Amino acid sequence: MTARYADVHKNPQGPGDARPTAIQIIRDEGLEGQLTGSSILITGVSSGIGVETAKALFTTGATLYLTARNLNVRACAAELLTKTQTLNIFIANAGVMATPEGRTKDGFETQLGTIYLSHFLLFLLLRPALLAGATRQANSRVILLASIAHRFSEVAFDNLNLDGEYDSWRAYGQSKCALLWAANEIDRRYASQGLRAFSIQPGGVQTGLLQHISEEEQNSLAADPALVPQMKSPEQGAATSVWGAVSRSLEGMGGKYLEDVQIAKAYDPSEGQWAPGYASYAYNPEKERKLWEVSLKLVGVDA
Repeated sequence: MTARYADVHKNPQGPGDARPTAIQIIRDEGLEGQLTGSSILITGVSSGIGVETAKALFTTGATLYLTARNLNVRACAAELLTKTQTLNIFIANAGVMATPEGRTKDGFETQLGTIYLSHFLLFLLLRPALLAGATRQANSRVILLASIAHRFSEVAFDNLNLDGEYDSWRAYGQSKCALLWAANEIDRRYASQGLRAFSIQPGGVQTGLLQHISEEEQNSLAADPALVPQMKSPEQGAATSVWGAVSRSLEGMGGKYLEDVQIAKAYDPSEGQWAPGYASYAYNPEKERKLWEVSLKLVGVDA
């Protein structure tokens, strides 16, 4: 059943085509009104696919905790834990893309800090609630939104801030690779306790993330004959996140990169720049473990 939507993705026709939407996933799973008593946290729901993810999951009857911009991670976690001691699903959706070079208040490169480290810290702070939410019948799940851009760059351990060699797309790629590796490591460490993790490639969607891309580059992308048919509506872009979060076909699984509402295959460069699939370095236990240890030090958490 994990390949249920494979065929419909083989010949994409652009936004609004036959590829599933997030709400279709909920209906196909028979989950409308069926998750009362469950708690779900979603970051980045001020626009884009975050909104559609929340809309679809709202129909399950679950209690949703939603965050928008300017998130103070420690304050967010503390407030959430005053409202619930159990969390069943955490979807790390918030992000930025291809920003000019900059630093967060903590001194991290903007994209690494915003996309990856903030979510890594939030996961660590909410880890007890996620573990408490796991049952014999259903695992708790962590959904980290990676991207096809993880293929742009591995994590540059020797220069995480890319000082002196900043490239906006490389920085974006590094942050998304970090999320992919983090999902794999979370699953490796906590699967035995009923907490599973997946990384997600939502697909190309026209959202506010494009604000830092020049008009010339946007026009070039909009005219790319290989890319245009693969573009999705926000409702379709949220489908893989929702599928990863709730599909029964994934129960007992984790540590997988999901794309087009299925478990992704390895990327074949001969299929073109925008073809689906994960990079050759996407599954690397040694580097995933190293990133985990480095990240703990960066966010100031012992374990």
